[in-house]
Amino acid sequence: MINVDLIVEEGGWDALGDLEALSRRAFAAGSSVAPAEGTVSLLLTDDAVLRQLNKDFRGIDKATDVLSFPALEMDRPLLGDIAVGYGICARDAAAQAKTLPDHLTHLLIHGYLHLLGHDHMQPDEAAIMEPLEIAALASLGIANPYDSD
Repeated sequence: MINVDLIVEEGGWDALGDLEALSRRAFAAGSSVAPAEGTVSLLLTDDAVLRQLNKDFRGIDKATDVLSFPALEMDRPLLGDIAVGYGICARDAAAQAKTLPDHLTHLLIHGYLHLLGHDHMQPDEAAIMEPLEIAALASLGIANPYDSD
């Protein structure tokens, strides 16, 4: 079971309703394809915070949609921290003709898999991670985000 420690810093997220339930559902779907138990600390914030985190921790001075920070083994049961920026998430959802809840669910599953050590920077890594995302999303009735149709 995945527990969620949720912090909401950006008011735009409130339009999605029960964010705790949405996050628990997303992490349960993620753990159905990549099992783990523990706590995920989730920050739903704005683009400025994501930009600063991206700059501070990755050396990239631009906003991004989601960042994941895996915890060390000694910090278990904490699996790690995930931060999602509202603006980019909302714009990407609209540009991809997806609902904001479905897109946020995808980003949470994506971030969760990063906490477990999955990556997608190399084709062989993406070939492992993306099918896990697709399966987790399908279990929730959410379409394949990598389908280019």
